[in-house]
Amino acid sequence: MVYASLIATMAFGIIFNVPKRVLFTGGIVGMFGWLLFIWLSKSYNYDAVFATLAAAFVVASISQILARYLKMPATIFSIAGIIPLVPGGLAYDAMKHFVTDDYALAMEYAIKTLFISGSIAFGLIFSGIISQTLKRKVQ
Repeated sequence: MVYASLIATMAFGIIFNVPKRVLFTGGIVGMFGWLLFIWLSKSYNYDAVFATLAAAFVVASISQILARYLKMPATIFSIAGIIPLVPGGLAYDAMKHFVTDDYALAMEYAIKTLFISGSIAFGLIFSGIISQTLKRKVQ
């Protein structure tokens, strides 16, 4: 499962035209985010929303560090790195239950999908805010 997240992240890096010299590095970032998500949700029984928020924050933070170190935009690492965290399966289940007229379960899946998607966005934004704040304090 861990290697699948590495391969998926690298594959999305290829789709997004990430430079070849940082393709593996971006894959490691995505794999690390997925490992953190699994560790928090399975080992510590945290909710998927919180685990996704923490993993997205860490992915974005590592992306900021790598961007400065490798002198590349942080989005090269963060966009491909959050791909394993995207709740595609939940979105599919929500739509499937809408089509089969099971609206209660469809709404449950849709709301959870929305919360997980929001936690990805908040994790990325929060990391960016902290990075900018630290950059201003250093200058």
